[in-house]
Amino acid sequence: MESKPLSALQQGYLCCRSCHKLIPQKGQTMVHCPRCHSKVYPRIPHSFSQSWALLISGFILYIPANILPIMTLYKGGAIRTDTIMSGIINLINIGMTPIAIIVFIASILVPLLKMLALAMILLAVQCKRQCNVCIRTKLYRIVEFVGRWSMLDIFVISILLGIVKFNNMASVEVEPAAWIFASVVILTMLAAKRFDSRLIWDEINEYQ
Repeated sequence: MESKPLSALQQGYLCCRSCHKLIPQKGQTMVHCPRCHSKVYPRIPHSFSQSWALLISGFILYIPANILPIMTLYKGGAIRTDTIMSGIINLINIGMTPIAIIVFIASILVPLLKMLALAMILLAVQCKRQCNVCIRTKLYRIVEFVGRWSMLDIFVISILLGIVKFNNMASVEVEPAAWIFASVVILTMLAAKRFDSRLIWDEINEYQ
């Protein structure tokens, strides 16, 4: 008879999330990893509730980040204020389509898909759904990977502002949506970071 696979925790080990070292568990709720000195828990305390709180905050701020002005351009006595979307359309109109595509993907598409993916993972864990566990794990890894590129559009805008100011072409002021959008990026990164991905497999291990 084939024995069922056991998690590291079920076999009496803790796994460091930073360096993946296995540490024997002797009833501790928290130990320091002997290799990288990170804090190691059987499961991150309050991981689920903190991820939800951070993610919902990100969803709420995503709306004003996209409808409020993100920058104001002063050029030759003319003043132009743009939201993210109107800025993208303006970039296309002046022939900077590749940059417009980068800003659209990084500012609108990726943050929204990232939040929806994370919400789907959290809902599946909360509802204790045992199907598509491998897909959820891969999805979580993608969310984590994308997170490190989430500030790409902010970098692009910063470079554009630098070029404009360096050439004395115009004067540019950053509007509140830029800070709100940065908050959305940080909140979603923290939501993914606080989520303990081992929770995805816990239900499977419990019922096997």
